[in-house]
Amino acid sequence: MTFKAIYFDLGGVILRTGDKTPRANLAAEFGMTYEEMDRFVFESQSARLASLGKITETQHWLDVTQRLNRPDTDMPHIRKAFFYGDQLDQEILSLLRSLRKSYKTGLISNAWNELRPWILENKFEDAFDNLIISAELGFAKPDARIYQTALENLGVQPNESIFVDDFEKNILGCQALGMHGILFRTSQQTIDDIHKLLNS
Repeated sequence: MTFKAIYFDLGGVILRTGDKTPRANLAAEFGMTYEEMDRFVFESQSARLASLGKITETQHWLDVTQRLNRPDTDMPHIRKAFFYGDQLDQEILSLLRSLRKSYKTGLISNAWNELRPWILENKFEDAFDNLIISAELGFAKPDARIYQTALENLGVQPNESIFVDDFEKNILGCQALGMHGILFRTSQQTIDDIHKLLNS
């Protein structure tokens, strides 16, 4: 097979919670488990609206703060504590930078409006030829339009591309268009699966 582009998701793949303690402590502060706090933030109506660009990330976090019955002034502390244990996978970023020498690379992320400046601030935009962020487009994975936009932006056909994501529904979404999907479980498994596909 001839591949021309490799796309990655961000959250849960390149960016993961390496240290769960800060988020667990925040959850305990509000009588929740770690998993309940995760759902409280990521599966709320305001989170979905922010992922579609209908409200800003700041508005979403204000909604989270208000639902926790805390004053708006507590919002920065709550947001910082929630994300404090998150870490970028430097091994995956190194892989992307290496792949970019021979292939086009892209990001396809269901994310809020502050992601692009955050990527620039953390200086890893050089790992990608193109960034696809749901809040900027108004639709999110597994909507076929987000994959189609990513393919069009890099000028490749579905069967010439690979997409890595940690949610099976998003892999099924890309495969429905003819893309090759890799379900992320670990960094090493993902790296191995990419090399197997590229050498097939």
